[in-house]
Amino acid sequence: MKDTVPAVLSALAHPLRWAMVQALVTSGDLRVFELSERTGEPQNVVSYHLKRLRDAEAVRVHRSEADSRDQYYHVDVPRLRELLGAAGQRIHPLIGGGLTAGTPVELARVLFVCTHNSARSQMAEGWARMLGGGAVVAFSAGSQPLSVHPDAVTVMAEHGVDLRGHQPHGLSDYDGQAFDAVVTVCDRAREVCPMFDGARWVVHWSLPDPLAIANSAARLAAFRQLAAELRWRVEHLLAWMTRPAAS
Repeated sequence: MKDTVPAVLSALAHPLRWAMVQALVTSGDLRVFELSERTGEPQNVVSYHLKRLRDAEAVRVHRSEADSRDQYYHVDVPRLRELLGAAGQRIHPLIGGGLTAGTPVELARVLFVCTHNSARSQMAEGWARMLGGGAVVAFSAGSQPLSVHPDAVTVMAEHGVDLRGHQPHGLSDYDGQAFDAVVTVCDRAREVCPMFDGARWVVHWSLPDPLAIANSAARLAAFRQLAAELRWRVEHLLAWMTRPAAS
């Protein structure tokens, strides 16, 4: 069954209705003829679109105390915020301000895979352990494991994530283990990563290898950029993986 577009998004998507909401937000409560003057549209057209906005609960109306024949329209900001948040959460939990640190969740297992298990997958594992708040058990592995790169340790330490005790692992180290999600973080690893039976999410992130950069300063900058991107990618992943724990 297809998901229907939230009414508030359909209402705001129209250029005139968007302009009317902007006018109400910046000018306060307005009457129909005032909105007509600001938008350059006839009053009957404005009235029609105001009804659409009211039906979507983005706009409310009240009668003037000075002249009961007049009606003032205003944006119901708290309700609009609530509706937009709910719509955003239907796209992705984090867009709507969904799961955050400390949210009760069921325990989830995730494995990050790259070629050498020296940078990208180790950094992703570190983020998952930190951002999961104890609700995520994170692991990493490489198809051809090497030692953890010092730049990965340095950059993640800048974010309070300690990789000093991390050891490289091969894919065979996890034979027979079950994971909720398996994430390949380099293109080469994707081609050789085995199937993990029972994984609900099999995800690929095409991330450049910072170790391919020879210049040390440029390489460190690339590691910092990688750390920032991995953070939001891991946040998004965990928001999908984790669900409120059963009470």
